[in-house]
Amino acid sequence: MSDVDRTEILATNEAFYQAFEKKDIKAMSLVWWQGGSLCIHPGGNVLKGWEEVRHSWEQIFRHTDYLEIGIELVNIEIGSQIAYVVLIETILQVSRGRSFQAQSTATNIFEKMAQKWYLVHHHGSPIMR
Repeated sequence: MSDVDRTEILATNEAFYQAFEKKDIKAMSLVWWQGGSLCIHPGGNVLKGWEEVRHSWEQIFRHTDYLEIGIELVNIEIGSQIAYVVLIETILQVSRGRSFQAQSTATNIFEKMAQKWYLVHHHGSPIMR
């Protein structure tokens, strides 16, 4: 693992959460691989392919008035072409005047393609208290 790869992966991971928090689908689309992406939102089904993944984010953004996301890095592993980041997400969401706060354990998997790291898989699992 090179320091450059680690820096780029963490920057891509941060860009994902900034796009999420700002509800910015254009910024989100720059982070995700447009090919065979997978996404599992907490308690949700497996979404396959960028079209399904994008649609899910558009729905979340459309039905959310405000988002605030905190992340705590748990682990990062980097290979030559694949890397994963495991973290705890703390999400404050306001929707229709109601506020919800939840924590999830998330795994973000990145693949290096054309000298750039892309998010290819996001899996969030709710933390039950």
